[in-house]
Amino acid sequence: MDVMSGPYVIRGSVSLPEPELNWRFSRSSGPGGQHVNTSDSQVELRFDLANTEALPQVWKERALERLAGRLVDGVVTVRSSEHRSQWRNRETAAVRLAALLAEATAPPPKPRRPTRIPRGINERRLREKKQRAETKRGRTGRGWV
Repeated sequence: MDVMSGPYVIRGSVSLPEPELNWRFSRSSGPGGQHVNTSDSQVELRFDLANTEALPQVWKERALERLAGRLVDGVVTVRSSEHRSQWRNRETAAVRLAALLAEATAPPPKPRRPTRIPRGINERRLREKKQRAETKRGRTGRGWV
């Protein structure tokens, strides 16, 4: 097994745990000509999100909730087959999984506080609107005869 290019950071000091990553390789339908028929360059990376200990509990619950549609028995799967080399497809799949988990574990955005439009801005808008209407009214052909 090749050495990967380092830990794939999800966020902060949390990264994908190498022992918990499950790799599967198969024949790819992507670029490569006749080479495609003989090499297992497509990569399928599986990560058991439901049973991992690598993520903080809050993150795990958040990710399980947000990725519910993508999970099969608590396992998230990422595929990559755009490169000819299996190694590059492995890199791509791992980066994609890290990005997916980073997005899924991100804290929810702060709720928007509704604000009122300042009266001055509204008055200026109406004034400019009136002025524009006046300019256009002056363009009619009446009174040119």
